[in-house]
Amino acid sequence: MSLQHPHHPERPQHPAEPEVRLDPAFVTDWRVYDDLDDGQRWSTWHDVEPLSRGPEPRPDWVVTSRGAVDTDLGVLKTGKEADVFLLERADPHEPERAVVMAAKRYRSTEHRTFHRAAAYTEGRSMKRSRDERAVKRRSTFGRQVAAAEWAVSEWDALKRLWTIGLPVPYPVQVDGTELLMEWVRVDGEDGPETAPRLAQTRPGPTQLASWFEQLRDVLVTMARHGLVHGDLSAYNVLVAGDRLVVIDLPQVVDLVGNLNGPDFLLRDCSNVCRWFRARGLEVDEQALFADLLAHAF
Repeated sequence: MSLQHPHHPERPQHPAEPEVRLDPAFVTDWRVYDDLDDGQRWSTWHDVEPLSRGPEPRPDWVVTSRGAVDTDLGVLKTGKEADVFLLERADPHEPERAVVMAAKRYRSTEHRTFHRAAAYTEGRSMKRSRDERAVKRRSTFGRQVAAAEWAVSEWDALKRLWTIGLPVPYPVQVDGTELLMEWVRVDGEDGPETAPRLAQTRPGPTQLASWFEQLRDVLVTMARHGLVHGDLSAYNVLVAGDRLVVIDLPQVVDLVGNLNGPDFLLRDCSNVCRWFRARGLEVDEQALFADLLAHAF
């Protein structure tokens, strides 16, 4: 027997509500970030234009998160033209992907002295005539442009040498007078530390010969591409284990386009051979110079 009241019939059963699916393009994963401390800034990766970011394929360690924070860790090296700092880039929500890079910051012309700068810049042209005029007038703006030009020169050299497979630090980005690049390091007793300069090492005969061949290969490849380091010495080469890494490249010149190109190449050969010869390896700068010219032409 049904006990249903005549004035209250059974309510009809509604069909199940359809499942609502959201378009992932309209879904945002909100994350809260704390305020920045002194010595910190938001990552500048997305502030620079694409051509100011490192060449592809990029190493896996490059941090591109919009939430990443740059933290200054202190001065790594001071120089006549620029200071190099250690800078950590990390997203607080992805601390396992943190990376420490070298941040090279060029000084304005009133605070630095490039040795024979005019000889290095011969044959170079600026993109905008306004900038070139400002540099010649040595105005405040011109000094800023000049400092940025040296950063861009090293950026261009790093990108080109990295792309052709030479052992240089990976260039991460350039922003005005600041150049971010790979921190070349070795494992120390207390953790990672900057790789030593070639001038700081005391290699045995076998290692010495191996390192000379590595540097010779670098010089040969550069000569084939019409490039000269311009300031190569044992102080501008890092030793990362058995591998040499060439650094300090703002003054790279065109072997043919710069009238001083051959002179700079001979000087590089002399600096390199003098250091190796002083440690017992019989090498000759004139023979090396002739070999490089043969590869170049």
